[in-house]
Amino acid sequence: MNTFDLPRRFAAEALGTGLLVATVVGSGIMAETLTHDIALALLGNTLATGAMLVVLITILGPISGAHFNPAVSLVFCLNRSLPTRDLVAYLAAQVAGGIAGTLAAHLMFALPMLEVATKLRAGPAQWFSEVVATFGLVAVILAGLRFERRAVSWLVGLYITAAYWFTASTSFANPAVAVARSLTNTFSGIRPVDLPGFIIAELLGALIALALMGWLLRPKTVQQYQPLKAEP
Repeated sequence: MNTFDLPRRFAAEALGTGLLVATVVGSGIMAETLTHDIALALLGNTLATGAMLVVLITILGPISGAHFNPAVSLVFCLNRSLPTRDLVAYLAAQVAGGIAGTLAAHLMFALPMLEVATKLRAGPAQWFSEVVATFGLVAVILAGLRFERRAVSWLVGLYITAAYWFTASTSFANPAVAVARSLTNTFSGIRPVDLPGFIIAELLGALIALALMGWLLRPKTVQQYQPLKAEP
């Protein structure tokens, strides 16, 4: 049982989401500054994000569970791992922390604090990519907690590193991060008008993962046949 009170868990979720977004946005800006090769820029963005996830989940997981993601918090609320009364606080912390992360990245690179993204990310392929990306993320988390709890930080970091490259959307897989990335007109941005499609797809992917993994990870009780004994 978690021994940390809600204010500390709230702070951990805000801090973790903020540092995650600062990494995503900041490494994207740095990559664009250093190279005009899009593939190389994406690689730099990918490695920084995956590495930061491992760090953040390791150090903040014991405090809040290290969700940093409204879709993950919703899943944990539905499977009764997160009290319903705490869900709104977690979501608020994640969104607020994500926006703060974007502001921090802009300040570090001397950019305007808030921008409106103009990068087009829409269409069935992008939405389906987000369904797949979030489905995989939630599946990895649930299975990792079930079988290899100590490795969850590495499993999530490695999964996101891979998902950056096998999904057309570069695997946002996180509504709070998507909102924060709509406020940067840089490498990692997404137009605000494209947010609803991404968020709906992410939540759908998370719910599908919850349903499938709930069945897959539930061991079936095997009842051995016991022949009836004749009465004496």
